[in-house]
Amino acid sequence: MSSYVVGFPRIGEQRELKFALESFWSGKSDFSEVKSVAKDLRSRHWKYQQDAGVDLISVNDFSLYDNMLDMIVTLGAIPARFRGLKGEELYFAMARGNKDAVAMEMTKWFNTNYHYIVPELTPNDEYSLDASKIIKEYKEAKELGINAKINIIGPLTFLANAKRVDRGDTFELLGKILPIYEELLGEIAKLDNEVLVQIDEPFFVRGTDAKDLSLLKPTYDKLCSVSENLKIVVATYFEHSSEATKVLVNTPIYGLALDFLYGKENMETVDLIASKGKKLFAGVVDGRNIWINNIESTVELLEQIATKISKDNIFVGSSCSLLHVPFALEYEEKLDRNIKSWFAYAKEKLIEIDVIEKLFRGEELNSAESAALEANKVANQTRKTADIIHDKAVQARVAGEIKLDRDEPFENRLKRQHESLNYPKLPTTTIGSFPQTPEVRKARRDFKKGEISKEAYESEMKRYIDDCIAFQEEADIDVLVHGEPERNDMVEYFGEQLKGYAFSQNGWVQSYGSRCVKPPVIYGDISRPKPMTVDWMVYSQSKTTRIMKGMLTGPVTILNWSFVRDDMERGDVSKQIALAIADEVSDLQDVGIKIIQVDEAAFKEGYPLRAEKIPAYEEWAVRDFKICVAPAKSETQIHTHMCYSEFNDIIRTIEAMDADVISIETARSGNELLKIFAKVGYKQEVGPGVYDIHSPRVPSKEEIVTQIEKLIEVLPIKQLWINPDCGLKTRKWEEVKPSLINMVEAVKEIRER
Repeated sequence: MSSYVVGFPRIGEQRELKFALESFWSGKSDFSEVKSVAKDLRSRHWKYQQDAGVDLISVNDFSLYDNMLDMIVTLGAIPARFRGLKGEELYFAMARGNKDAVAMEMTKWFNTNYHYIVPELTPNDEYSLDASKIIKEYKEAKELGINAKINIIGPLTFLANAKRVDRGDTFELLGKILPIYEELLGEIAKLDNEVLVQIDEPFFVRGTDAKDLSLLKPTYDKLCSVSENLKIVVATYFEHSSEATKVLVNTPIYGLALDFLYGKENMETVDLIASKGKKLFAGVVDGRNIWINNIESTVELLEQIATKISKDNIFVGSSCSLLHVPFALEYEEKLDRNIKSWFAYAKEKLIEIDVIEKLFRGEELNSAESAALEANKVANQTRKTADIIHDKAVQARVAGEIKLDRDEPFENRLKRQHESLNYPKLPTTTIGSFPQTPEVRKARRDFKKGEISKEAYESEMKRYIDDCIAFQEEADIDVLVHGEPERNDMVEYFGEQLKGYAFSQNGWVQSYGSRCVKPPVIYGDISRPKPMTVDWMVYSQSKTTRIMKGMLTGPVTILNWSFVRDDMERGDVSKQIALAIADEVSDLQDVGIKIIQVDEAAFKEGYPLRAEKIPAYEEWAVRDFKICVAPAKSETQIHTHMCYSEFNDIIRTIEAMDADVISIETARSGNELLKIFAKVGYKQEVGPGVYDIHSPRVPSKEEIVTQIEKLIEVLPIKQLWINPDCGLKTRKWEEVKPSLINMVEAVKEIRER
């Protein structure tokens, strides 16, 4: 047994789980249908891995919503407001909220675009084990003849990614959580004579301090002492974990799973792992990007590793869970044949692992494996020399002189903007998108298929925009948006109009719950052949006398929410995108758009996990935001939006971006995220979200009044905008309309005071 994957996608190759969940949530089907679909997907996914030759196959990497949420249930770490609920009602209420309680907070899983549910802990909590999910799924796998390893999130990563309601140190609760983990491992040990357990501890790739590291050895000494039936493998990914490795090798663990692609420094600890007799699970196939592996180079990397540790002690596998890549290339029927040959989705990566592992062992390949190897060699060679990748005009522009700063400092711009825009105190707006109705989706789909004319498509989009504007005027929102009906996704829409991008039909990746995104692929140099949003904004502004906000996605978010070419530095790719967006900003203000929002929703998630690598990222990320808004005149107000982010450590970087207004998600965290803006004396204007758009519940006017009052405790009214947390595309009109009406009424009540 010498190959593995850290984890596998769960949403289904045709997003079967998504549709089953959404049918259940909308009351169209029973929960039994969700369970049936989930069971079928688990068995199908295990079989795919088994047929591809993967030896160790994950159990408990499957989830109906989120693995951290599953761990919350397993440990019995249920927040007080949900404790009267049970079963699926409890589970989905924690994830999505209900009529009586707001949902638990979500945030990004390290520097990925996957969101997890944040555990809420207090010193008074009492925890109790519920191992039923893990036990049931392990037995399912064994009945199907699957050689299973059980995945669980480790206690230190669970606590590090949790929050204490009383703002205390979550690690202080290790003494209460650890016994539940020991009890869990005791139940797992009863399942078989020998069970391999993969315990994920990616927290330690952040480069933790001595205090955090001091918890490692006693924790894993205890966990490893639970039963001789257990083989515990500690897995880290997304970066190197050298400091933790040096501690863990001195515990009775069976082995370590390390990422040798995004954490090349892990190579430095291989000698130590070998000297302590541990197994090395070498992550050498990229679980985060869609480019084919260079199989020959990867075998060379493994041979280099094998100079430090015996081949018998090396397992070959993925760098991280394949959750972060699409499912299978077989459904991509429209991609350019050459470009498609450069891709590998999750199922193709299973084949790569199998071929790499056999070549590394010196085993003979069968005919299918030999063909895969030959195709891999050809594709890697053609990718190096393909003409479609390189654009000399783009390269010359990037190398030339580029405007970086706006013409006047913020204080001068703000004065001009208030005079020309004349908006009231606590101006109301939304983040950009409005619900994508079935009619809108159908029209866009039919147009792409060539089943309706461009005129018919645009007529349907304009009808939606008209309705959207009429509602906003009726609700008395101050700054309007056109609702973005023409946009399938805030990154894909722009990528479709930029040269150097490719698009998939079925490249869906789970973002949270049932929400999936289809990241475009940057394969070559980026440029903007023609304006991307101007015609839609001209039409929209012509339909209202109120200010219409232009909506763009920023270069760093376009980069971070795409699959990015791996033959160029990310900062160089971002700079190309920034110049394309700068052209769009210039065109928008030339046609009279006075407020332009350049969303950088993914700015924070692109941060390196290691502190020493952050300054280089911040330098080019701030540079590229400034490049794209530099054409804006002083009277043109630039907004930006950032999703789930802790701002304490990047507030000075946000200041350096020099946007006029920033909107942020704060509804699930009260006014905590806002306090850092006050603490540093942030002078620009801020739009903290006053209600959570990730939940279907409609907030009352009174709730929003209370939320605004909390905001006013932190920042002066003159500095605040009022808006929802994020875009409204995923919500329904029957949720959106009353929520926004209540938001405006709440603002009016505060203004009257």
